[in-house]
Amino acid sequence: QVQLVESGGGYVQTGGSLGLACFASGLTVSNTIMGWFRQAPGKEREFVARVNRITYSTSYADSVKGRFTISAEIGKTTVSLQMDSLKPEDTAVYYCAAGPLIAGSSSEEYDHWGQGTQVTVSS
Repeated sequence: QVQLVESGGGYVQTGGSLGLACFASGLTVSNTIMGWFRQAPGKEREFVARVNRITYSTSYADSVKGRFTISAEIGKTTVSLQMDSLKPEDTAVYYCAAGPLIAGSSSEEYDHWGQGTQVTVSS
């Protein structure tokens, strides 16, 4: 059974940084892609970033490109999201997700989800 647990959310001022971590257990070879999504109040869940656990290739939403960095630890099942130059519009609940190789920027392509962690950026 795949379990994903996020940690590291919190409160930060505009321009600050936060790091999130996703600790995964029960992953199989079919769970190649790990992703981060976020959902702000009243909005749909949106893609943030994804990483291929085998090739370590990454992709990002345009809104976070150059500010956020996703990484997967070699030989481990931990995925991190380093968030720099945070803006109030980054405020959301951030979710970790796992999916197959085809999983991209659509939440429907992911099979497993964590409970989420709140990130609040004050203006």
